[in-house]
Amino acid sequence: MMKLSRQFTVFGSAIFCVVVFSLYLMLDHLQLDHTKSPNGGDRLQNGQLSILQDKIDRLERLLAENNEIIANIRDSVINLKESVKDGRGGPDSGNMSQGPYPDLLVSPPLVLPIDSQDCQFAARQFSKPADGVQLLDVYDLLTFDNPDGGVWKQGFDITYQENEWDSEPLQVYLVPHSHNDPGWLKTFDDYYRDQTQHILNNMVVKLNEDSRRKMIWSEISYFELSVHATFLIFGHVYTRVKPQTGWAVDPFGHSPTQAYLLKQAGLANMLIQRVHYSIKKHFASQKTLEFFWRQNWDPASSTDMLCHMMPFYSYDVPHTCGPDPKVCCQFDFKRLPGGRVSCPWRIPPQPITDVNVQQRVQMLLDQYRKKSKLFRTKVLMVPLGDDFRYTEALEWDQQFQNYQKLFDYMNSHPELHVKAQFGTISDYFGALRKSAMDPGHASLSLPVVSGDFFTYADRDDHYWSGYFTSRPFYKRLDRILESHLRGAEILFSLALANIQRAGKPNGFPSVESYRLLTEARRNLGLFQHHDAIAGTGKELVVIDYGTRLFHSILNLKQVMVNSAHWLILKDKNAYSHNPSKAFLQMDDVQPAQDALPRKTVLKISLQPRSVVIYNPTEQDRMSVVTVYVNTPHVRVDTSHSHPIPAQVSAVWDDATTASTEAFQLSFVVQVPALGLGVYHLSKAEEGGAETAQYLFLRQGGELSLSVKHFTVNNPQDDTTPVSIHNPHLQVWSSATTGLMEVKAQLKEDGSEHRIKVEFAWYGTTSSRDKSGAYLFLPDGEAKMYSPAQSPVIRVTKGSVFSEITTTFDHVTHTLRLYNVQGVDGQAVEICNSVDIRGEFNREIAMRLTSDLDSKDRFFTDLNGFQIQPRRTMAKLPLQANFYPMTSMAYLQDSGTRMTLLSAQSLGSASLKSGQLEVIMDRRLNQDDNRGLGQGTIYYPSMLSHVSSLYLNHPLIPMAVSTEAGSLSLTRFSPLASSLPCDIHMVNLRTIQSKEEGGGPSDEAALILHRKGFDCALSNRNTGLLCATTQGKIRTEKLFSNLRLGSIAAVSLTLMHQTEGGSSQEEISLKPMEISTFRVQLT
Repeated sequence: MMKLSRQFTVFGSAIFCVVVFSLYLMLDHLQLDHTKSPNGGDRLQNGQLSILQDKIDRLERLLAENNEIIANIRDSVINLKESVKDGRGGPDSGNMSQGPYPDLLVSPPLVLPIDSQDCQFAARQFSKPADGVQLLDVYDLLTFDNPDGGVWKQGFDITYQENEWDSEPLQVYLVPHSHNDPGWLKTFDDYYRDQTQHILNNMVVKLNEDSRRKMIWSEISYFELSVHATFLIFGHVYTRVKPQTGWAVDPFGHSPTQAYLLKQAGLANMLIQRVHYSIKKHFASQKTLEFFWRQNWDPASSTDMLCHMMPFYSYDVPHTCGPDPKVCCQFDFKRLPGGRVSCPWRIPPQPITDVNVQQRVQMLLDQYRKKSKLFRTKVLMVPLGDDFRYTEALEWDQQFQNYQKLFDYMNSHPELHVKAQFGTISDYFGALRKSAMDPGHASLSLPVVSGDFFTYADRDDHYWSGYFTSRPFYKRLDRILESHLRGAEILFSLALANIQRAGKPNGFPSVESYRLLTEARRNLGLFQHHDAIAGTGKELVVIDYGTRLFHSILNLKQVMVNSAHWLILKDKNAYSHNPSKAFLQMDDVQPAQDALPRKTVLKISLQPRSVVIYNPTEQDRMSVVTVYVNTPHVRVDTSHSHPIPAQVSAVWDDATTASTEAFQLSFVVQVPALGLGVYHLSKAEEGGAETAQYLFLRQGGELSLSVKHFTVNNPQDDTTPVSIHNPHLQVWSSATTGLMEVKAQLKEDGSEHRIKVEFAWYGTTSSRDKSGAYLFLPDGEAKMYSPAQSPVIRVTKGSVFSEITTTFDHVTHTLRLYNVQGVDGQAVEICNSVDIRGEFNREIAMRLTSDLDSKDRFFTDLNGFQIQPRRTMAKLPLQANFYPMTSMAYLQDSGTRMTLLSAQSLGSASLKSGQLEVIMDRRLNQDDNRGLGQGTIYYPSMLSHVSSLYLNHPLIPMAVSTEAGSLSLTRFSPLASSLPCDIHMVNLRTIQSKEEGGGPSDEAALILHRKGFDCALSNRNTGLLCATTQGKIRTEKLFSNLRLGSIAAVSLTLMHQTEGGSSQEEISLKPMEISTFRVQLT
């Protein structure tokens, strides 16, 4: 296994026409290479090194335990001192911190305590199955040409022998369906009003007219439900249904993560449609269109999901009955003469009569037989539908009556050797499983496929890589809502359990809060629709989506404020809920769905004002928090009156004008896992927060500065590179551009890496088809961004952070280093604010050029869940080499890794060795005519995992209202200690009560994910405050004050009981596994 010495980790977030990225640049140490050698001496040496490594591991664990003991002693001393000060005889029996780190700042361990067995998962290699298909291999194999295939334009000619079905007849399942986008050209509500409700009403009537009729429905959101990822829970529990099959005919590419989530939800089968036409052709030629989709990390078959890939261009009727669309269109009876829809091939359907039924059967059966030749069994699935079909009773009659006549003829003529019927997708998969069963074996004789189906192309060079970035503001808004929903769910569940345990509800708004949580789940689930999160809906639809997200974010803030209010009060009897006079207020306000949030300026006086900090992550966390205050003269104290490091910086009205009414206050906090910390801000003329110092540069131009309260230096035409540093890193930037273009240095060993940050423009092709919301069709390689005038460079230096900000015409670029020992201090953060609203048919990219020898390989994540290797291929057009980056992309060579972490989905590529770029925003002015061998598995480092968690789930400050009065507050520390570093609490969400009204019950869904991580990257100086435990958690040691009254392993949707390695006493997770438990907190 390749050993990697260092990593750069880069984090990002984006905002609409203002796009913000955060890049964290991390340099880790080289570790010993344990690669096996065939030489005996090497084996002996490796054995000795293994023994030495085990001893080191034991010492590290002992050191970690020793640190925890010391920290607990210190915690007890502080609590005892406080209790004596308060006149109490012992520690507070309320919500005092039970964790190992009280409010004093502690240094993270030098070496992260990782159990040696936890490294074996990422280090292993395994061979793919004999009948296995790895999609990276398929990409190597294919030429990606596009010859004319005849009637099947993107395929090939299909022939058959008449007697092929003599021994086993062809089984045909015609599956009527209607694809109802929950928002696209119309809003969700408008679609329901105008079309969907009529389809559902007709379904009830028309299916009851004949028991042989069948229909499938997949858009559960129209039942006010959600169908996305972890939101599957809500939909399935609400309807009390247990679906068996997933149906995904319109998403633009497919990820194996979706297969895994459906498997975890208790489903057994799935269907996909939008796959690159060359891949479809290859799979059809190899008869691998029906396959088991296996996760890359799975060496066996525990994650296998039976999947059907539709072979032809589209999911409409002309492209589903067989290879010839002009024939299939004649069997779409909605297109009968006289209707509003016709066949583009100008050969209309004919009503089926006794006179023509034989001839029409022969035509249709010929298509069925040809299509069946692409599969391994004699079971054939034929969809019958399209977008918003079956809205009128007439179409139900046209389709079902005419097809029933065709089926009656087929089934009454045994010489045709066909059995045809209406069916559901589950009917088809049931027959397929029976037909594909290996004689004498318990398994199906179908191939195994691993990998993903990105990037999608439907024809020619039309790659759908544009939507990876389209409308980045709403992609970011989605991620904010997701983070807020998770944070609110967990805090509400903890508050509710503590209230029920204490027996003191005191008017706590549990039912109203649960209603707001439910509405937010629905809105977030709705936005996962492929025309919502992709940014491919009409403008009025996007506004409707944005409004839903915006209102839910506001509501979730209210839930968090209400929950935190009860939890931080020492005297629970003092709690009083007043909706018009909140005890806590969030530190930012978003005025509208399409506006950026604005920080609230806190009024500071001599009387200390409390700020509550919520840590929504499952690890004790030391990070920098920034709030706005009305004075530069301020100090920050812990809840025990200990002063902590703080820095006052300017709030900038523009590049050179500092506000005189607002100031940034940044300070270092340490907050327990999933807990609440309390800090006090007060006015201090002396001995308060340190004031930042500023340096301004601009080549060849005068600067008009307006800055008060801060020391400012403005040298003229200085070309010396500017530098900022912290205890771990030092970086240099150009004095002309302000962009990092010299080097980054790790202070500990002096190693340097050359990294250059640039911006570039992509235009759109001059041909008829141009870039749009879906497509990326550039006019060639990117052209470097060249501003019309020299930028303003502003350098900030302070005790908590230092930064370099450069203001260009279209981009404001900020490079920041935090001076802290935690995770924040391990990286360089780069933020870019982009405004290209005045541009026409242009897309702006940020490019990182490094000295890594990555060649043509790079890596992107899939759904923030797993890593997929990529290869840049010269045989593909430029736009085909862009892939979705949901949360992470990285480059690596034999010794170094550079990782980009993002707070929302964007398109990314590595077009040259050592180079990584992302499309940050797009300004397009037209529609793109799309309606609108041995396997090595790759994993992020532990530091990248936790850093991504911090990026997507930032600390949340809440200020106590100035009108709240004086109440005693306490830290809230719900966990006995941090969860293991590699275990993420996906959610702790209260389950809906079965009683009338549907409020909260006394049960919750605990969802945990154990992440796979790469131990080849050094675990020294990570700044993390956690360890690993081989995926095991003792249930009695999970919470500090609460206990698990009951725990049961269930499916992701809570609808199925599951078996696993967990018990009432211990939760045990395998690497990469997502497990769900129904728990009762008492």
